[in-house]
Amino acid sequence: MQNTTISDIYEANASIRAKLRQTLASITDQQAKVRPDGENWSISEVAEHVSMVGSGLYRICAKLLSKVEAAGYPSDGTVDMTTFSAKISEIAEVKLEAPDMVRPTGTKSIAESLSSLEETENSLRSLRPIFEKYDTNKPKFSHPYLGDMSAAEWLAMYGLHEGRHLRQIKNILEKMG
Repeated sequence: MQNTTISDIYEANASIRAKLRQTLASITDQQAKVRPDGENWSISEVAEHVSMVGSGLYRICAKLLSKVEAAGYPSDGTVDMTTFSAKISEIAEVKLEAPDMVRPTGTKSIAESLSSLEETENSLRSLRPIFEKYDTNKPKFSHPYLGDMSAAEWLAMYGLHEGRHLRQIKNILEKMG
Protein backbone atom coordinates (compact mmCIF):
# COMPACT_ATOMS: atom_id res chain seq x y z
CA MET A 1 0.00 0.00 0.00
CA GLN A 2 2.23 2.82 -1.23
CA ASN A 3 0.02 5.31 -3.06
CA THR A 4 -3.65 4.63 -2.84
CA THR A 5 -6.97 6.45 -2.88
CA ILE A 6 -9.50 7.10 -0.17
CA SER A 7 -11.93 5.01 -2.21
CA ASP A 8 -9.49 2.07 -2.09
CA ILE A 9 -9.18 2.41 1.69
CA TYR A 10 -12.95 2.48 2.16
CA GLU A 11 -13.35 -0.58 -0.08
CA ALA A 12 -10.63 -2.52 1.76
CA ASN A 13 -12.18 -1.61 5.12
CA ALA A 14 -15.64 -2.69 3.96
CA SER A 15 -14.30 -6.06 2.82
CA ILE A 16 -12.59 -6.73 6.15
CA ARG A 17 -15.60 -5.52 8.11
CA ALA A 18 -17.93 -7.85 6.20
CA LYS A 19 -15.72 -10.82 7.08
CA LEU A 20 -15.52 -9.70 10.72
CA ARG A 21 -19.31 -9.31 10.93
CA GLN A 22 -19.89 -12.69 9.32
CA THR A 23 -17.48 -14.39 11.72
CA LEU A 24 -18.89 -12.68 14.81
CA ALA A 25 -22.46 -13.46 13.77
CA SER A 26 -21.58 -17.17 13.71
CA ILE A 27 -20.25 -17.23 17.29
CA THR A 28 -22.40 -18.94 19.91
CA ASP A 29 -22.89 -17.44 23.36
CA GLN A 30 -20.74 -20.23 24.79
CA GLN A 31 -17.91 -19.65 22.30
CA ALA A 32 -18.06 -15.90 22.94
CA LYS A 33 -17.09 -16.29 26.59
CA VAL A 34 -14.34 -18.93 26.36
CA ARG A 35 -10.80 -17.77 26.97
CA PRO A 36 -8.50 -20.55 25.70
CA ASP A 37 -5.02 -21.11 27.12
CA GLY A 38 -2.59 -18.49 25.86
CA GLU A 39 -5.32 -15.93 25.17
CA ASN A 40 -5.87 -12.84 27.31
CA TRP A 41 -9.34 -12.15 25.95
CA SER A 42 -12.45 -14.04 24.95
CA ILE A 43 -14.06 -13.46 21.55
CA SER A 44 -16.66 -11.14 23.08
CA GLU A 45 -13.85 -9.13 24.68
CA VAL A 46 -12.01 -8.93 21.35
CA ALA A 47 -15.21 -7.67 19.72
CA GLU A 48 -15.69 -5.12 22.49
CA HIS A 49 -12.10 -3.90 22.07
CA VAL A 50 -12.53 -3.56 18.29
CA SER A 51 -15.70 -1.53 18.81
CA MET A 52 -13.99 0.73 21.37
CA VAL A 53 -11.04 1.36 19.06
CA GLY A 54 -13.41 2.08 16.18
CA SER A 55 -15.30 4.72 18.17
CA GLY A 56 -12.07 6.41 19.22
CA LEU A 57 -10.69 6.23 15.71
CA TYR A 58 -13.78 7.96 14.33
CA ARG A 59 -13.33 10.82 16.83
CA ILE A 60 -9.66 11.18 15.84
CA CYS A 61 -10.53 11.24 12.13
CA ALA A 62 -13.31 13.79 12.66
CA LYS A 63 -10.99 16.07 14.63
CA LEU A 64 -8.18 15.82 12.05
CA LEU A 65 -10.60 16.35 9.17
CA SER A 66 -12.04 19.49 10.76
CA LYS A 67 -8.50 20.92 10.70
CA VAL A 68 -7.93 19.71 7.13
CA GLU A 69 -11.20 21.25 6.00
CA ALA A 70 -10.36 24.57 7.69
CA ALA A 71 -6.98 24.65 5.92
CA GLY A 72 -8.74 23.95 2.61
CA TYR A 73 -5.93 22.13 0.83
CA PRO A 74 -7.47 20.24 -2.09
CA SER A 75 -6.64 16.60 -2.72
CA ASP A 76 -5.37 15.12 -5.96
CA GLY A 77 -7.20 11.91 -5.04
CA THR A 78 -4.21 9.92 -3.81
CA VAL A 79 -2.72 9.30 -0.41
CA ASP A 80 0.94 8.44 0.15
CA MET A 81 1.01 5.47 2.51
CA THR A 82 4.71 4.62 2.15
CA THR A 83 5.75 5.49 5.72
CA PHE A 84 2.54 4.07 7.19
CA SER A 85 2.98 0.78 5.31
CA ALA A 86 6.52 0.43 6.64
CA LYS A 87 5.36 1.04 10.20
CA ILE A 88 2.53 -1.48 9.84
CA SER A 89 4.94 -4.10 8.50
CA GLU A 90 7.13 -3.68 11.59
CA ILE A 91 4.30 -4.57 13.98
CA ALA A 92 2.36 -7.02 11.81
CA GLU A 93 3.31 -10.11 13.81
CA VAL A 94 3.96 -8.42 17.16
CA LYS A 95 1.47 -9.00 19.97
CA LEU A 96 0.66 -5.52 21.24
CA GLU A 97 -0.71 -4.48 24.62
CA ALA A 98 -3.92 -2.46 24.33
CA PRO A 99 -3.86 0.91 26.11
CA ASP A 100 -6.10 1.06 29.18
CA MET A 101 -8.70 3.23 27.45
CA VAL A 102 -9.47 0.47 24.92
CA ARG A 103 -9.22 -2.58 27.14
CA PRO A 104 -12.48 -4.51 27.20
CA THR A 105 -14.55 -4.61 30.36
CA GLY A 106 -16.19 -7.92 29.47
CA THR A 107 -19.63 -6.40 29.89
CA LYS A 108 -20.62 -6.08 26.21
CA SER A 109 -22.18 -8.85 24.19
CA ILE A 110 -21.11 -9.52 20.64
CA ALA A 111 -24.43 -8.07 19.47
CA GLU A 112 -23.71 -4.81 21.34
CA SER A 113 -20.21 -4.64 19.88
CA LEU A 114 -21.57 -5.29 16.37
CA SER A 115 -24.10 -2.48 16.86
CA SER A 116 -21.32 -0.13 17.94
CA LEU A 117 -19.23 -1.16 14.92
CA GLU A 118 -22.16 -0.38 12.64
CA GLU A 119 -22.56 3.08 14.20
CA THR A 120 -18.86 3.77 13.68
CA GLU A 121 -19.02 2.54 10.10
CA ASN A 122 -21.92 4.91 9.38
CA SER A 123 -20.09 7.79 11.05
CA LEU A 124 -16.92 7.13 9.04
CA ARG A 125 -18.98 6.88 5.86
CA SER A 126 -20.32 10.39 6.56
CA LEU A 127 -16.73 11.69 6.58
CA ARG A 128 -15.91 10.25 3.16
CA PRO A 129 -16.66 13.44 1.16
CA ILE A 130 -14.20 15.40 3.33
CA PHE A 131 -11.57 12.65 3.02
CA GLU A 132 -11.96 12.74 -0.77
CA LYS A 133 -12.02 16.52 -1.17
CA TYR A 134 -9.07 17.57 0.96
CA ASP A 135 -5.41 16.61 1.36
CA THR A 136 -5.34 14.55 4.54
CA ASN A 137 -1.54 14.20 4.91
CA LYS A 138 -1.44 16.82 7.68
CA PRO A 139 -2.25 17.38 10.53
CA LYS A 140 -1.38 14.23 12.45
CA PHE A 141 -2.31 12.56 15.72
CA SER A 142 -0.06 10.14 17.58
CA HIS A 143 -0.78 6.40 17.76
CA PRO A 144 0.71 4.58 20.78
CA TYR A 145 2.76 2.19 18.60
CA LEU A 146 2.96 3.85 15.20
CA GLY A 147 3.64 7.48 16.10
CA ASP A 148 2.15 10.41 14.24
CA MET A 149 -0.53 9.45 11.72
CA SER A 150 -2.70 11.42 9.30
CA ALA A 151 -6.47 11.07 9.00
CA ALA A 152 -6.08 8.80 5.95
CA GLU A 153 -3.62 6.61 7.86
CA TRP A 154 -6.06 6.37 10.78
CA LEU A 155 -8.78 5.39 8.30
CA ALA A 156 -6.58 2.65 6.86
CA MET A 157 -5.67 1.58 10.39
CA TYR A 158 -9.36 0.99 11.09
CA GLY A 159 -9.58 -1.85 8.59
CA LEU A 160 -6.15 -3.22 9.42
CA HIS A 161 -7.03 -3.28 13.12
CA GLU A 162 -10.26 -5.16 12.41
CA GLY A 163 -8.34 -7.61 10.20
CA ARG A 164 -5.76 -8.19 12.91
CA HIS A 165 -8.46 -9.04 15.43
CA LEU A 166 -10.41 -11.13 12.92
CA ARG A 167 -7.32 -13.34 12.70
CA GLN A 168 -7.18 -13.42 16.52
CA ILE A 169 -10.83 -14.52 16.68
CA LYS A 170 -10.19 -17.26 14.13
CA ASN A 171 -7.19 -18.43 16.18
CA ILE A 172 -9.33 -18.56 19.32
CA LEU A 173 -11.96 -20.60 17.47
CA GLU A 174 -9.24 -22.95 16.25
CA LYS A 175 -7.97 -23.47 19.81
CA MET A 176 -11.49 -24.33 20.93
CA GLY A 177 -11.65 -27.03 18.28
